Amino acid sequence: MMRLSILGIALSSNSYYCASLSVIPPIPTSSSSSSSLSFSKKFTPSASGLSLSNPNLTGKFVTGKRNLVLRGQSGGFESELKPGDLMESEKEFPEFNRNLYPSIEPYSSGFLKVSDIHTIYWEQSGNPNGDPVVFLHGGPGGGTAPSNRKFFDPDFYRIILFDQRGAGKSTPHACLVENTTWDLISDIEKLREHLEIPEWQVFGGSWGSTLALAYSQLHPDKVTGMVLRGIFLLRKKEIDWFYEGGAASIFPDAWEPFRDLIPENERGSFVDAYGKRLNSDDREVQYAAARAWTMWEMMTAHLFPNNDNIKKGEDDKFSLAFARIENHYFVNRGFFPSDGFLLDNIDKIRHIKTTIVQGRYDVCCPMMSAWDLHKAWPEADLKVIQDAGHSANEPGIAAELVAANENLKHMKKGGQENKDKNIRE
Repeated sequence: MMRLSILGIALSSNSYYCASLSVIPPIPTSSSSSSSLSFSKKFTPSASGLSLSNPNLTGKFVTGKRNLVLRGQSGGFESELKPGDLMESEKEFPEFNRNLYPSIEPYSSGFLKVSDIHTIYWEQSGNPNGDPVVFLHGGPGGGTAPSNRKFFDPDFYRIILFDQRGAGKSTPHACLVENTTWDLISDIEKLREHLEIPEWQVFGGSWGSTLALAYSQLHPDKVTGMVLRGIFLLRKKEIDWFYEGGAASIFPDAWEPFRDLIPENERGSFVDAYGKRLNSDDREVQYAAARAWTMWEMMTAHLFPNNDNIKKGEDDKFSLAFARIENHYFVNRGFFPSDGFLLDNIDKIRHIKTTIVQGRYDVCCPMMSAWDLHKAWPEADLKVIQDAGHSANEPGIAAELVAANENLKHMKKGGQENKDKNIRE
């Protein structure tokens, strides 16, 4: 039997937010290994304002200052609780699709000149008349991929992907000039206006979550909802954890090649030492540093090693943009004016319906950041995937990302139906 512990949280009995914390248990590998979860029949401590619903795929959640959801992805979880045991104020959500959608091709694409130096690649797929959603890729410098389209219902969504400055098909490749967070936010707005989109949903993971938060805080009136994954707030402690030896305690075998490229007398700051090499006048020095930098991240991005992902570290073109742009942003602390900038400005986006999906064992962007964001923004839903690392392509994470989009779709459809009904009346 899997053990799942629930941390007690002091809750105000008269404060209720539309928020939830979900702990998504591991997927059983066979019927014989299905986990079970048992509670006493009536677990409704009045002092805390908590009740617990049947923790299965129906996705019931608990009201309170922070609503708590326990959901088993496989449906293999059982509870002695019955619907009659639940608080009257508890809401029940319909079950949403959690499967990736089939591969599709863009119906339009192009290049948008966003400065005297930079031109960005963009594409649209799905429903040309659908609800617009913009996908913000990770890195920075990672670029988009065709598989990114599969998180969205192509019948409902107008899916917009674009490669950020210097990444993917955007030009010039791996260019660091005029390449800052604020430049990227400006590009997002230029693309939105170019495509004649009044407002859109924002979807971003890893660095994409950083950019999504920064963009929405600057343009909250342009955002209809957000789905964020693998939270990265670009604080010094997060950079130090991954690039200065913290994550090495979990992946020492992957860390040593990254470490050994740098002489011992320069190991006081690996970020700075790599920055020196990634900006070298010698192209081969750049490539060597880029491969080592990229391989370190690719080898740690999944709970279990993913060979296709690791092979990206062997691609000099991909690695050069990925490593140079990432390092450039990290050396400059994301170009934010303060270490806690994104958390300090949560009030600007508190009203935006948002779901946060986080792998429990994310080594690249450890859960402390998602937890800090959740504490600052309890109105947002936090889904914790118990058997996942960092990558959006891990089964548990992918399932919750699709479900989060389905939830927003359901809400928007319901809102439109109500508008249509009011017009008819």
